[in-house]
This record gives sequence, C-alpha cells and structure tokens, in this order.
Amino acid sequence: MLAQSLTTAFTLVPRLLFRVQEEGGGESELKEIAPETVAEATDTVVGSLDRIWTGFLGHTPYVIASLMVLSATLVIVLLLRRFGSHLFRRTTSRKSLQDLFVRLLTIVIWILGLLFAAMVLFPGLTPAKALGAVGLLSIAIGLAFKDIFENFFAGILILWRFPFEEGDVIECEEVTGRVESVEVRNTTIRRTTGELVVVPNLFLFKNPCEILTNRIKRRVSITVGVAYGEDVAGAVAVIQKAVEACKTVREDEQIQVFPKGFGDSSIDIEVTWWTGSTPFAVRESKGEIVTAIKKALDEAGIEIPFPYRTLTFKEALGVRKETE
Repeated sequence: MLAQSLTTAFTLVPRLLFRVQEEGGGESELKEIAPETVAEATDTVVGSLDRIWTGFLGHTPYVIASLMVLSATLVIVLLLRRFGSHLFRRTTSRKSLQDLFVRLLTIVIWILGLLFAAMVLFPGLTPAKALGAVGLLSIAIGLAFKDIFENFFAGILILWRFPFEEGDVIECEEVTGRVESVEVRNTTIRRTTGELVVVPNLFLFKNPCEILTNRIKRRVSITVGVAYGEDVAGAVAVIQKAVEACKTVREDEQIQVFPKGFGDSSIDIEVTWWTGSTPFAVRESKGEIVTAIKKALDEAGIEIPFPYRTLTFKEALGVRKETE
C-alpha cells in the first residue's frame, strides 16, 4: 500500500526538462527526463547496502585479526607493568628509573601494537605510510598540546637525572613538603600542613629545587642575645655546654658557638649544630636547644635582655600635682 502511494506521488511530480546539445554543434533542444520510481530507487539503495554488507563480511577476518593484535598488546603491557620493575632491578636500584623504563617501554609497545593492528585492518597500509601518518599526527598533537609535552619531557628528565625520590622532602619556590609520587607529567607533594599539591614537572625543572632530606643530617642555626654587661666568653661557654647535653644534637659534627655582632640591646651569639634532616627533627631539636640554653643562662645568672627604650624630650616636662 505504501509503495503504491509513493509510486503515485512520484508519477505526479512534474517531469524535468533538460537542454541537450545535439551532436555536430546543432541547436540544443529541451528533452523530458522522468525521475526514478520508488521501486527503482529502492533497488538502488538495497543494492548499495548489499554491497556494503558483503564488503564488511569479506573484511571481517581483518577486523578480528586487528582486535587480536590489540588484545595481545594489552596483555603484554599488563605483564610489563606487573613485572617490569623486577626486570630492571639489575640495571638500576633507583625506583624512579625503573618506573621510567617501564613507562617508556609501555609507550613503545602501544605505538607498535597500534601500527601493526592498523596494517592488519587495512592491508594496503605499508609501514612507510603508517610512520608518515604518525609523524604528521605527532606534529599536529605537539603543536596543540605544547605545555603537556613540555611537562612530559621535563618529567622524563626529572626521573632520569634529579636526585630526589618518593619520600624525600623538597622545597621549590613556595612549595615545601614530602614527595608522594613522581609521574611523567606531574609530581605530587604533601605539605607539612597536610595539603596535597600537584606540581607540573616543568615548574620543578626550571626553578631551583632544594632536597632537604638528601642527607640524613642537617645544620641548624639560631641566635641568642646576652646583655652588654655580661661576660661574653662566659656566656659562650655556658651555651656550648648546654647544647652538648641535648639528645637531638649529632655527636659526629662540631657544635659552633660564636659571638655574631652588636644588637640593639644585646650581644648576639650564633649557635650552630647538626641534627636530623626531616622538618620534624629540625623543629624538635630547635625546641630542645632553646629550652636548654634558657635554663642554662638563668642558672648562671646571665641576663637575656629585652629591648630597652629611652625617651628624650626636647623641652623639660613640667610636673603638676592634681588637687582633689
């Protein structure tokens, strides 16, 4: 019923008129060309779909083979991620380098697997054409994602050459904390106050970076002031003895106590010693040293002054007694 209605509708369409040029350069004339009927159009569409379906069925083995290649690539990548660190332990003992080797090898395997799957799926695709397409695609992606690739290569250089590892405490610009993970693009740092900071690797690569835990010990300095009327040499001896008795001070390094200069209301004495390298160890040691020095100076009767202020007026001040 529907086919008959469509056929009727098409028959009611005005016939198309085309001007056809006669052979031999004669004058052109108008000729009528009737549109296709629904049956003819249906046969054309069905024929096209049939050819597409036949071509798809004929190409199905290539599709299955390419999926098998991708599956094999995925299995190899999973095995590499699971056992890759064990394979590179003989090459280097640094975990960051082991992770770097695994990641780079994973990228190479995925690229080769995708190229091989594409060549299986499209038999006419040659390795030269595939590599050319990859080259053009890499240029386009590199221009579009410039910052991402800069962080990527900076991460590779950090993993390859930088001396800090996961667990080290670093300081870069205003970011200070313990490194939780070093990835290819970003580095996550846990601040001493608890916040997690995600830092682009390019930031760490371009700016000076201090590794606070590069050694197990760290030198710390504070300044102590004694009154001008006190014996400076005696104060230095008292401070030296108090610092030597502290538990957080390392015995394998020398303690240095030297008068530093003349302050506003005191003689400044610089106290330097070595303790643990972690922020907690430094804070703990400073607290113990300050407490020990204050106690030792008090027991020795040596004054730790506070700032004195003397007010001088240009004119004498009058004193007036208020009457009730």
